[in-house]
Amino acid sequence: MHGPALVSWLLAALAAGSGGYCGWRVRRRRSEPSCGEHRSRHESDVLEAAMGLGMAGMALLPGVFWGWPYALLAAVLLVGALAGRGRGLRAHRLHHGIGALAMAYMALAMAGGSPGGHAAHHGQPGGLPVLTGVLLVYFGAYALWEGSRVLTSGGAAVAAAPLPRACRAAMGIGMFAMLLTV
Repeated sequence: MHGPALVSWLLAALAAGSGGYCGWRVRRRRSEPSCGEHRSRHESDVLEAAMGLGMAGMALLPGVFWGWPYALLAAVLLVGALAGRGRGLRAHRLHHGIGALAMAYMALAMAGGSPGGHAAHHGQPGGLPVLTGVLLVYFGAYALWEGSRVLTSGGAAVAAAPLPRACRAAMGIGMFAMLLTV
């Protein structure tokens, strides 16, 4: 990312913390009985851990090499969203597919056509303004929506609902911040 180094480090800490928490949830859930809802939550935690840790890496070491794994993940998730059963599972995979696609787009845009990603570091725009704008609106709205769900959940079942939602809101904010640098 271009911009102040402190912002990159803070974004990396936010993303790594969110991704690490989701990774911890994956590890903790391995001992739970398997059912449809459990598999959906497990898949969500795995994808959110991958997104958070990838965002942290991309914030500190931007480059085109981050784009390819996320482009592949986006393709798998978007195909899964089209073929998935159940409205909630399709929406879940579609959201994560859009996130993975945004990660691939940012990696390629930050590289600015050069293998080392020098264009974005010198302040030259590397992305398509319309696509960047659409993604900014999407992730800005998503962060506000998840944040409002955290606030309206009150103190009920603090560990069960608000903390994962807070992590999702934080990752939405992180995606928004990273898109601002494209």
